[in-house]
Amino acid sequence: MGITRRTLLSIVPAAPLASLAGGPVTGVTAITGVTVIDADGRRRGQTVLVRGDRIVDVGRVSVPHDARVVDGRGKFLIPGLADMHSHATGIDPTDPELYVVNGVTTTREMSANEPARGWQREIDSGNRIGPRWIIGSAIVDGAPSLWEGIGVPYVSVANAAQARAAVREQASAGAAFIKTYTRLNRESFHAIAAESHRAGLPFLGHVPDFVPVTEAADAGLHTIEHLFEFWYDTSRDEARLRREIARIKVAGGDYAGWFTGLHPVEYAAARTYDRDKAARVFERLARNGTRVTPTLTVHWTCDTPQDVPMDDPRFRYFSADMIAYWKWATDLFYLKGRTAKESAERRELFTRRLHLAGELARAGVPLMTGTDLGTSYLMPGFSVHDELKLLVRAGVTPLQALRAATLEPARSLGRHDAGTIARGKVADLVLLDADPLTDISHTTKINSVLVRGTLVDSAARHRMLADIEAAARSRPASGAVPVAAGCACHSPRVAVGGSSTSR
Repeated sequence: MGITRRTLLSIVPAAPLASLAGGPVTGVTAITGVTVIDADGRRRGQTVLVRGDRIVDVGRVSVPHDARVVDGRGKFLIPGLADMHSHATGIDPTDPELYVVNGVTTTREMSANEPARGWQREIDSGNRIGPRWIIGSAIVDGAPSLWEGIGVPYVSVANAAQARAAVREQASAGAAFIKTYTRLNRESFHAIAAESHRAGLPFLGHVPDFVPVTEAADAGLHTIEHLFEFWYDTSRDEARLRREIARIKVAGGDYAGWFTGLHPVEYAAARTYDRDKAARVFERLARNGTRVTPTLTVHWTCDTPQDVPMDDPRFRYFSADMIAYWKWATDLFYLKGRTAKESAERRELFTRRLHLAGELARAGVPLMTGTDLGTSYLMPGFSVHDELKLLVRAGVTPLQALRAATLEPARSLGRHDAGTIARGKVADLVLLDADPLTDISHTTKINSVLVRGTLVDSAARHRMLADIEAAARSRPASGAVPVAAGCACHSPRVAVGGSSTSR
């Protein structure tokens, strides 16, 4: 269900484009005297002209006499940001608007959840403001699947024939890409690769437990999601550890069993990291053009959930049910039974993940921002800024981090008209009050946002935030654990509107 016009009129405007900002529609919006920052660097004193959903000129250009002028002096203009790993929950209906107020204009949905499909239709029809939503297939997992009986949209395949059939089915359903998952065997994984190539679809997602990262990249895996499987390829004890992985049996539907059962092996692999071996792995990924979405935010909430501040002021934009769900999932799946020893190991593991992300970037492996929204304490839009900060903490420069949130997602999606600020590019833009290259946290100092040319100025943005907060407060707590289409990567939840099939 979307937000109604009556309840949140400023979030779902009755008229497109400048109605959010107020004033007459003149056809051209001019952002004047601004410092433009994109993957090409910094250009001061620029004027950016927008007509419709496109940038029509950039530089020291004349402003049409009837243009709406946005004073950009002392401000900084960056391309719209991307969350390349999200899962719509549907617990709260405000994800699209929260993305927009946070300057996120593109999101990639990783498990074909129905809430995302509904939002995509509303946004594409012009009835709602929101990011460009790219929606993939149901998860294609092995047999047994970690998601049996849980309800998220998944397909369980046991062999090559079933894997090829699953790709054809998901392609016919309109998936923008095929999502691979953790328990696929090698035969099924390579069948997905071959069938996806035949269908002309990218395949991407988790590197399965039984497939080396380099083998997956050589097979054409478009993007690698998360930093779980890298440890084995880069361990000096790889052969023994892979034998241990093969011996671990995980029952269908036992995501928590997988998460805890493989921890000792993953920890041992991380502690036997071989820099020379890692360099060869990273060079191979860079040569293949394989992008990596580290999702450091979800690794943080999973590895060290005890560090998540429970007084985060951003929680006011979420309902009591959403907050209850976050706590329920954290207590039951990430903290239940965890010993002090395991907590210390996971804290060390997260530090090692940060180092790994920095090493990937320095080796020339393209990184992308993604949050794994749908997992505990991850928030639409807000968590993209957290991901940027974690990337910089990992040793990525602020400019590289911005590239990971703008140009690399555009290239990954085959969008030649997005990701930078130039003539002819789509007008997805974020106007900041402070320089993100001096401090990446300045990406949160948002003045205004343009989404495909629709201007959400400072006043409209604050109205949207106030309406989202009011909507969250107005939703009474159900008193039960929320049931929603949760994250299909790390959040073992029952799903509403999802479908699960096995073959």
